[in-house]
Amino acid sequence: MKQKILVTGGSGYIGSHTVVELQKQGYEVLIADNLSNSTEEIPDRIRQITGVRPGFEKIDLSEREAVRDFFQRNQGIGAIIHFAALKAVHDSVAHPILYYRNNVGSTINLLENMTRLQIPYLVFSSSCTVYGQPDQLPVSETAPVKKYASPYGNTKRICEEIINDTCQVYMANAIHLRYFNPIGAHESALIGELPLGVPNNLMPFITQTAIGKREYLNVWGNNYHTPDGTAIRDYIHVVDLAKAHIIALERLMSRKNKTKTEVFNLGTGTGYSVMEVIRSFEKVSGLKLNYKIRDRRPGDVEQVWADTTLANRELGWKAEKGLDDMTLSAWRWEQGIEHGLKSKL
Repeated sequence: MKQKILVTGGSGYIGSHTVVELQKQGYEVLIADNLSNSTEEIPDRIRQITGVRPGFEKIDLSEREAVRDFFQRNQGIGAIIHFAALKAVHDSVAHPILYYRNNVGSTINLLENMTRLQIPYLVFSSSCTVYGQPDQLPVSETAPVKKYASPYGNTKRICEEIINDTCQVYMANAIHLRYFNPIGAHESALIGELPLGVPNNLMPFITQTAIGKREYLNVWGNNYHTPDGTAIRDYIHVVDLAKAHIIALERLMSRKNKTKTEVFNLGTGTGYSVMEVIRSFEKVSGLKLNYKIRDRRPGDVEQVWADTTLANRELGWKAEKGLDDMTLSAWRWEQGIEHGLKSKL
């Protein structure tokens, strides 16, 4: 067994897929999660995939004393992958204080204990939202971090800055992974995106509409300056994204990082419109989606996709799965949800 890795938010969507990849590589994993957007059944589903149940503790990481007590009870952590955060762009516009307290507060609490215990490595779950609407596409890591389009995006920018400042004065190294738009699910259909309540992201809204949980899909805006008028994003399969975290972690642990903190974009390098995602889903599922065009949502960016050159070169990582793979795996996950997890839906 390799080192013990703490994965905050490890029962969530990207976190659970990353835990699977960590355990495949022989790491001992401890999940810390408040289950605000996940379910306590996920560790057991991870065991079904990997044969090993990760350690799990329910905890609110924004509570300072609870976090300190957690670290006192869990010794021997060698590195942290930090996912835990509220993540809905338009919800953050409506509830900014909640987002700042949770996302920034939990990061400060983690760093406080990380430096106290001299845990040297952190992989941070950041976001392409820090770029706002970029001046040039595709967007590279050298693009300016814009005035935030949403409080959610601003929490990611602030957390990156706090981590950077901390690493300059303590024995710590970090990699910020700026995701574009993860979709899809594990091939086993045992884990996937499981939003509680009404989905904020496109893919689960598509699959829930297709299976009959939602009457119709909302398409937010069709008057953007894009080929079909709908917003464009760089969609990446969640398993490709999860694998990048293990590569980033091992880059830090083998001391191959070139500076105390590094930044990498994670995407496919291709932008797809909302309507292109819908068409892909209709093709792989054989179903016709019921959707309605709505007004644009506050905080949404018109179009963005990644320049992945740096991650391809420095990490030796490249997204492998195409859009049809993403939409088909998401559909298989949605179809499989009925076999459990019902109590949380």
